[in-house]
Amino acid sequence: MDRHDRVLGALFGVALGDALGLPFEGLSPRRIRRRYPGPDRHRLFGRTGVVSDDTEQMVLLAQALLASGGEDAATVSRFRRSMVGWFARLPFGIGGATLRACLRMAIGLRRPGVRSAGNGAAMRAGALGVMLVDDAARRRRLGRALATVTHTDERAVEGALYVSELSALCASPEARTRAALVSAAREVVRDPAILDAIDTAVRSAREPLDDAAAQLGTTGFIFHTVGLCTYVFLRFGEDPMSGIDACIRAGGDTDSHAAIVGGWLGALHGAAALPLPLVRRIQDGPFGPTHLERLAAAVVAGGPPPRWSWMYALARNLMLYPVILAHGFLRLLPW
Repeated sequence: MDRHDRVLGALFGVALGDALGLPFEGLSPRRIRRRYPGPDRHRLFGRTGVVSDDTEQMVLLAQALLASGGEDAATVSRFRRSMVGWFARLPFGIGGATLRACLRMAIGLRRPGVRSAGNGAAMRAGALGVMLVDDAARRRRLGRALATVTHTDERAVEGALYVSELSALCASPEARTRAALVSAAREVVRDPAILDAIDTAVRSAREPLDDAAAQLGTTGFIFHTVGLCTYVFLRFGEDPMSGIDACIRAGGDTDSHAAIVGGWLGALHGAAALPLPLVRRIQDGPFGPTHLERLAAAVVAGGPPPRWSWMYALARNLMLYPVILAHGFLRLLPW
């Protein structure tokens, strides 16, 4: 695989996991089993897939890095401005910590991040890893600065560093087993809660999905996210779709978990390992497949980030709000 295939695989993997997992976010494994026969098609807006804040924030981070000219301070500044603009376009599915941080950015606070152990910083961090494969020092330094834009809890920061590190290792041409990749990525972590989540996932790697998910947790707290995603990467990482499918079947924060694992496995196996017809069924336009293809090309070539229409993105969000509300109403039903 060449670099372009790995970068495109990482971007497509995040978007596909996000779009397939979004309709089932917050549901229990039992309810998902009744509604979800498998990742054969999208299920939010007919057969058209829709990405959420996971993919959108990943793209904003990647574009800020491309546009910064290699300067960390410029990258963080551009990402902050992008997040304010993104928030003004009324995104759906935004997490509580990210919401508060965006409000603080909008009024000009110098340190907008909030103390939260959510997975909002981690879900977007994979892009940093695949873009800075050969610069570990900058990857870790900039990863911390970008995480604290929204999340200042050390667990959230180190969870984001771990996601980025494993993404970089998956995108590297050096051949290693998945267990070796996890062991190497673990070296960036110091927080005991995150270390315990990773180690528990490694010990549970041969257990059935339901048992492991019950032990590791499936919520949006970062130690649950890191543990479950590591387990799925080890247990179901033979191809991207097996990993995405397992994240959805586990329940809980399905879109973020499937996006993280999809990004890891997309980088590891390449874009050719993904079902491209299913990727093409994701709603195109801003943050859609064409945008991601152009972004991957810019990453590999070192060119400027692709242009996109903020008005199109706003119109898309407004159009989808009734669909999101309808799905929320259906979740109140007892089946």
